[in-house]
This record gives sequence, C-alpha cells and structure tokens, in this order.
Amino acid sequence: MLQEAKTYDELYRNFRWDVPARFNMATACCDRHADGTGRLALVYVDEDGGTTRTSFDEVADASRRFANVLTADGLVRGDRVAVFLSQSLELPVAHLAAFRAAMISIPLFALFGEDALEFRLSNSAAKAVITDEAGWEKIAKIRDRLPELKSVYIVGEKTPAGTKPFWSAIKSASPEFATVDTSADDPALIIYTSGTTGNPKGALHAHRVVLGHLPNVEMCHNFLPRPGDLMWTPADWAWIGGLINGLFAFWYHGIPMVGHRARKFEPQAAMQMMAELGIRNVFLPPTALKLMRQANVKNSGVRLRSIFTGGESLGGELLDWVRDTFGIDAHEVFGQTECNLVIGSNSNLFPIRPGSMGRATPGFDVRIVNEKGEELPRGQRGIIGVRQPCPCTMIEYWRNPEATAKKYAGEFLLTGDLGVQDEDGYFWYVSREDDVITTAGYRVGPSEIEHTLMKHPAVAMSAVVGIPDPIRTESIKAWIVLRPGYAPGDALAREIQEFVKVQLAAHEYPRFVQFADSLPMTATGKVLRRELRALG
Repeated sequence: MLQEAKTYDELYRNFRWDVPARFNMATACCDRHADGTGRLALVYVDEDGGTTRTSFDEVADASRRFANVLTADGLVRGDRVAVFLSQSLELPVAHLAAFRAAMISIPLFALFGEDALEFRLSNSAAKAVITDEAGWEKIAKIRDRLPELKSVYIVGEKTPAGTKPFWSAIKSASPEFATVDTSADDPALIIYTSGTTGNPKGALHAHRVVLGHLPNVEMCHNFLPRPGDLMWTPADWAWIGGLINGLFAFWYHGIPMVGHRARKFEPQAAMQMMAELGIRNVFLPPTALKLMRQANVKNSGVRLRSIFTGGESLGGELLDWVRDTFGIDAHEVFGQTECNLVIGSNSNLFPIRPGSMGRATPGFDVRIVNEKGEELPRGQRGIIGVRQPCPCTMIEYWRNPEATAKKYAGEFLLTGDLGVQDEDGYFWYVSREDDVITTAGYRVGPSEIEHTLMKHPAVAMSAVVGIPDPIRTESIKAWIVLRPGYAPGDALAREIQEFVKVQLAAHEYPRFVQFADSLPMTATGKVLRRELRALG
C-alpha cells in the first residue's frame, strides 16, 4: 500500500488510502495467493522442533470446506464464530471460513479461564466455537449457561460427547464455496479489550481493518514484501498484535508465517528457531526483548531484516542492546485494539529518539487533544487522538452504544492515553488516562480481575493496580480485605492467585497479593487506586 520513499515527509505527504468498496479478508489474505503453485503460507513448529509446511492452496481449500460446515450447521451471515485456539493451522482456517461466509469471528486467548470465556461467549452470543481438548474442558463447565452456542468443533484425536470433530467435518465437506461479496465496511471480527470499569468491551471491526494496518506494518518492517521474507511473532494470535499486525497483514502480502505453540517464551529457544528457519521479520513485544537481554542470549546466525515492537517504550538501553545483538534497529509502534498502529518508527526514514513512540503513521492524522477533542499546542500534555474516519478504526463497541459514544470527541477518537507531541512531530507517551495495567505487552483492566477475586470465599473487598516491573513494565498487585474467619498468610495468597489464574488467564493473575484491613475510598465509595499505587 505504501509507495516507497527516501524520507518520512515524502512518504507521509504522498500517501493516499485505497480502500475498495467491495472487500473480503479471506480473498485478500488467502485466495489471491492460492494460485495452484503451492505457495508457502505457514511453517508450523511443534514442541519437539518438527516442522509442517502448509500452502495457501491448502489453507484456501480447508477454509472453504469449513465455511460449508458452518453453513450446513445453520449459521448465517452475521453469526458469531469464536476461535479459542493458540498459534496453529486451525486458527486461520477457522477465521477465514467465517470471513468467507460473512460471519463474525471472535479470537479468544487459549489461556482464558471459565469466567473470561463465559462473558465473551455470552456477550457475543457466539453460535459456534473452534477449540481443542484443553479448551473444551473449560467450555464444558459453562455450556449450560450459553443458550446461543450451537456447535463446538474440537481439534484433536478425541471428540468428547456434545462436540464435533473439526478435521473430519472439513474432509467430508464440499471444497466449493462462493465467498460472500462483502463490503469493506461489513463486520468481520470482534476483539475484546479490557477497561477499568465494568466488563470487557468487544471492538467490532470491519473487513477493512487489515488494510488499515498496512501502512504502519509496511513502514516499520522496512517495506513489504521482499524476497525471502518469513515472519514470526511469539505474540498470541488472539491478540490484535499477533492476528492482524502479524498473521493477516503478512498473508495479505503473501509472506509466509511461522507458527509455534510454546508454553512460555524461552529466549535461547527463540534465537535458535530464528536462526534455523531463516526468519527475517519479527514482532517481538518489549517483554520478550527484555527477557532475551536478561538471559544474555547471543546471536548465532540470526539474520533479521525487520524488528517490530510495541506495547510499551523500549528505552535507550534496550534499543542499544537490540542494535548490538541483531545489527538493526527495533521499530516501535503505538496503537490500541479500537484503532491500531497510528504511530510508528523507522530509523531509515527518521532518527529514533529513545523514549519516543515515533511519528504519525502515513494515512493517520494524530494529534494531542483535550477531552472535548480540541487540539492542544505542541509540547502540551493531552490525550492522544486520531482524526476520523480511518480504515483501522472499529465500527463500534459490540452492543455498547454508550461506551462507543464516549470513545469520540469532535472529529477525534480518544485513545485514553496521555502523551506529548514535540516540535519535530515525535510523540512521547506520558501515562494512561485510566487505570488499565500494561503487563508483558497486554492491556489488562482491573475490573474483571476484581470481579473474579470477589468470587473467592475469603475475599470481602479487593482492588487491583499495576506496580512497576523492570521486565513486564507493570505487574498486577491485588489489595484484599478478608472476610471474618480468614487469616492472611502465604498459603491463602497462593490459593487466591491460582483461583484467578484458572478463572481468567495466566497473564491476568495478581503476582503480588497484599492483605489489608481496609481500602482507601472516595466519598462516593470508589476505591482510590492512585493511593494504592503510591504504596507500591
């Protein structure tokens, strides 16, 4: 989408959006490359290091067949299809099938627990779920409370009672499916994002969302495609960063992806895999880079062409380590689920300033504004706003018109993040306007964790805050007032931590638990989280 230029000013000035009226992500990100030549789409690396290679032809065939499976089971245009899987071939096959049939897919973290799953599946009224045996164990416990859920498709050798076999159903289905002629503005997926109050909100995105990501992805990856490009990210493909920045933006260009389902990020194993496979492009969240630096990993044969990162600032020391280790610069980005990749960097176009997020992505008009959407002078702190309309912006929050309305002021979408733009156009992150916690690249809302804590029989009151963490940016800390009859102690703290980990997700449990007699409150009964943060 970008026309290459030698300077940022030229790139930004000459850019024009080209969003066709009719557009479908399955056609754009798969079918264009499924030309019968066996063009490589996915290199999957299993836990033992074995690799399986899949072509765009095979992905297209499987996704057409699965689109037939979904329609044969009674799903129709606009129905929601949840994809509860980690990095795998089955994940894009399921999403693409939904896109083909003009259904709406819902990416869900494989580590989600029962509470997190139940809210998202209930709120979206999902008609179908694609998952594996581990995912089914969680869904089975809540299925009776999900009246809209018709079908659960299982990836794996076993097919528990009440479920359907994913691959057997695909093999039995017709390979012929006419992809629905969708508008670029038709809904394609719901990605849930956490906030500070209330339940998570579902950002409803249109098919055009992948086009909205391309300018930043292309700029920050030193332009795409190039011969030999091969992309990998340890970021979960249920996160917009892994699914759209990574998988579908690269498949749009016909660039193969590497998939790997790791239990946790292992720095040395990551270096070895990048070297052995000849990976050229990566999206490495700051936490991954920090862990690699902490582990003192050495570069033995890794030859990256581009390093894309975002979620928090790297800082000068980490930027220097990346450059010394890989021989190229890490290019930082800024965005959020509702409107992603609005700011970015590329050291070949303009100097990187440590601590800065970079400059506005071509095609995006990013300003510092007040709560009314009025522009503020350079150098003054305010809300990072993105002028609308914009192809990358969500359609709305799913079934939440009040929250949708609050997201905008005047011509701008308000990110809720505070920043400053200097005289040279660089943006500098200041803080969050709200209390969302940034941990290991994830944005986690305290409300959902607090709701889960309150379900533990020992908890009378709770408040969750983020505290500084040199690796994760912030760690989650829970302040807890106990019910009568319970005594504070390490054993109870561990029990509460495990309770949250099972109910929500591994990245959402409080790594620190502090018992207290009371919590600081406002006159109206709201917890003063800023006072708790000040206590550390």
